Formats: sequence, structure tokens, C-alpha cells
Amino acid sequence: MQWKRRQANCLMVASILLMAAPVVSAHPHGWIDLSVKVISDDQDRVTALEQIWRMDPFYSLVVLEELGRVEGASLDEGLAQLGQEIRNNLVPMHYFTEVSLDGEPLELGEVTEYTTRTRDDRLIFTFRLPLAEPQSVADAMLIYQVFDPSYYIEVVHEADTQQRIDEDALILQGLTDCTSSVEKADPDPEVVMRAALLDQDEQGESGLGRYFAETGRIDCR
Repeated sequence: MQWKRRQANCLMVASILLMAAPVVSAHPHGWIDLSVKVISDDQDRVTALEQIWRMDPFYSLVVLEELGRVEGASLDEGLAQLGQEIRNNLVPMHYFTEVSLDGEPLELGEVTEYTTRTRDDRLIFTFRLPLAEPQSVADAMLIYQVFDPSYYIEVVHEADTQQRIDEDALILQGLTDCTSSVEKADPDPEVVMRAALLDQDEQGESGLGRYFAETGRIDCR
């Protein structure tokens, strides 16, 4: 029973949606380095966005220390349960992801493939987010954004090589007639000020994170 209580406490602390790395008073309170692979089928239809989330070093340290305190469980077991907790918490928030095709929002499917691991002392959550239906992108523009609506956590594209190279942070699997790019956020100064004035334990209004979201573009026109 004691082990189960400690394990539950660990998962509560470790869950990315229940705790983020505390910093000074300005938003955000933690960040995720993101890289995306756009998955397509043999008919050049986009079927999924495979995402790699690298949690910031301080947050990763706190999580790994908590997992290490759970008696009777290996690190791999703790990471597996943590991954399930993260995935479950992301479901009602649509996995922090919005996708559109030529301006029309696309429905997302359910994430069933995901892993949690560590590398270079950072916690890494990888998952494949399917579209509800495969989408032909011939002569079209597919756009996505990945963001925490409250902007408690900032999400920025960064290649998996630890270097901020946009063309490596957004990769197309197939789709040889398409180009990809990442557009930086350009929020209004008033919105930036509003976010900066939030206290350390405050969350922004719903949708605040959208103003700070980078935009991935897959142009097949």
C-alpha cells in the first residue's frame, strides 16, 4: 500500500499537465522542444503527425528524481506509467495540437502509440497522432500548431540534434512534391505584456498559448 501511494504521488508530480518547472514570475513556467514527422501513406495522403517532445532540463530532473524514489519499481516501469498518464491527460486537450487543410480544421484520432524515455538527462515523450481520416494534400496546404492553451508551458520547434534547425525539426515522410517550413510566432506586444504579468502560480486565459504558437506548414500547391 505504501508503494502504491508513493507511486501515485510520483505520477501526480510527474504529469506534465499537473506540474511544470517553476521559474521566475514571467510566463511560461516550462518548455517543450518539439520535432514533428509528417507521416503519409502510399497514396500521398497524410495519416499522422509523429511528435517528439523533449521536456526542459529542470522539469526532467524533478520528474526523474521522483521516479527514482518509488520503491519496488524500475525506472522503465515508472516511465511507462508516466507516459500513460501524460497521454491520458492530453486527450481532452486534443494533444495540444490543431491541424487544418486549406483553412478547414481536421479531426484528430486517438493516440495509441507512445513511448517515454530519457536521453542526456532529459525526459522525452514520443507519440504518433493520427488524423481521423487520411487526407490528400495534393495542391493543398496543411498547417498545424502545437501549444498549451494556457501558455503555462511553451512549445518550440527544435531538431532532435539539440540544434534549432527548422528543416530538421519538421520532416516529411514521402510527399516529395511538398515543401515544409516553420513560422515563428509574432504575438502582439499587448498580449506579451499580459502573459508576462501573470504570477508564478497563475494560468493564462484559455487560448493565450495560441498567440505564442509556432506554425508548421506543409505546402503541396
